[in-house]
Amino acid sequence: MGVPVMMHQFQVYLAGPIAGLTYDDAEDWRVYARNVLENVGVRGLSPLRAKEYLRKHGTLTADCFGYADLHCLSSPRGIMTRDRYDATRCDVLLVNLLGAKQVSVGTVVEIAFADMRRTPIVVAMEATGNPHEHAMINEAIGFRTETLDEALHVVKAILDV
Repeated sequence: MGVPVMMHQFQVYLAGPIAGLTYDDAEDWRVYARNVLENVGVRGLSPLRAKEYLRKHGTLTADCFGYADLHCLSSPRGIMTRDRYDATRCDVLLVNLLGAKQVSVGTVVEIAFADMRRTPIVVAMEATGNPHEHAMINEAIGFRTETLDEALHVVKAILDV
């Protein structure tokens, strides 16, 4: 009897704005994307996973002031450590910038992490007017779509699932 072969499960990191949104507003599109990806055997990684306790805190802030008292996953170091790990180990970085009102610094950093590793980056972003419109972001983006569904289609095509 041989040793069972472990199959690699593709993982997609779900990057996008959180600050300025409620937990549910930031997580809604991620739940949808995880469900779509799960249907083809791909695991979606949300930066909000295991942080349901943030739901009761209203609008989330960029400085995360006071979140470290809630759990070490929400401390600045905890956020940076796990998000860096996820953005550098994923097979594809899926970024949803649709409707962004301001630049998401955290998302920009995650794009840089993934680009440094030459991980494919798929971004859903309006054709014009998004605050993330920047020469360096545009150069890092491998695939740009105007809808989340099209971005998910591109992710599945890249992974051949």
